Amino acid sequence: MADAGQFAQDADILLRLPTGCSATVKAAGYFDKIVLDQEAIINCNSKFDFSTADAASALNTTVRGIIIDTAACLCAVEGIIFDMTSFDSRTEAEDAINVLRDIYLRNLSILRDKKVQAFMIDPTSGST
Repeated sequence: MADAGQFAQDADILLRLPTGCSATVKAAGYFDKIVLDQEAIINCNSKFDFSTADAASALNTTVRGIIIDTAACLCAVEGIIFDMTSFDSRTEAEDAINVLRDIYLRNLSILRDKKVQAFMIDPTSGST
C-alpha cells in the first residue's frame, strides 16, 4: 500500500527527511501506517476533524498545505527516530528532529485557532 495518508503523501514526507536518513525509512510504504496515526494526532490536538472536513470537500484546497506540512513533519520525525545510526552523528539527527518539531508546533498553534479552522472551510469567514 502506498500513500495511505489523506494529507501527507510519501513524497511530502520524503522532502522533509534529511539526506542521512535510513534507506529503510525512505523505502516505499514505510509511512503508510504512521501517517494515519499522525493525522489523528493533528485532529485531536487541534480539536477539529480535518480528515472528515477534507473528505466532505469542506476544506478550501488553497489552505490544505498547512495540514500536509504538519503531518509530513510528524512522520519525518518518526522516520528519523526509527534509525539514527545512518546519520553522521546523533546530533545531526537531533537537530533535524528539533527543526521538524518546531515546524509542527508552529503549524499546530495555527490549526488550533477556531477562526483559522472556519477560514479553512470558508475563506470569506476570515474577512471580519
